[in-house]
Amino acid sequence: MKPSTFTRFAAVLGPLLLLFATGCSDKVSSGKDWQVANAADNFQFQVTALENYSKRLEYVWTNTGTAASVNQACSITGGTATLTINDGAGIRVYARSLKENGTFTTATGTSGSWLIRVELSKTDGTLNFRAQKSP
Repeated sequence: MKPSTFTRFAAVLGPLLLLFATGCSDKVSSGKDWQVANAADNFQFQVTALENYSKRLEYVWTNTGTAASVNQACSITGGTATLTINDGAGIRVYARSLKENGTFTTATGTSGSWLIRVELSKTDGTLNFRAQKSP
């Protein structure tokens, strides 16, 4: 029995397609030097060398005040990274792209257990931010 033209074509083309597909896959790196310091009234986050990384991270942070100062010093070269903060009552008091560097103040909220959320989508670069109780 002779193999059909399709069978011969698939036998040659199949491995080539597999080689091409694996050779073109995007590199994904969860980064280096992950550092999270979560103390009452002072939260710090840093990671370097992210490559095409997607993840949602959440941290519960104690803020004894009603507002926070947020310092963002990131170097994002691809994708998106968003920081949102909810106060002790669960109300969003802060939302900003981590591509925006500077020092910002959250809206006034309720003291207690605040939620810090970092959403990364195909992010490349270095992230560094700090949230501190406002005086």
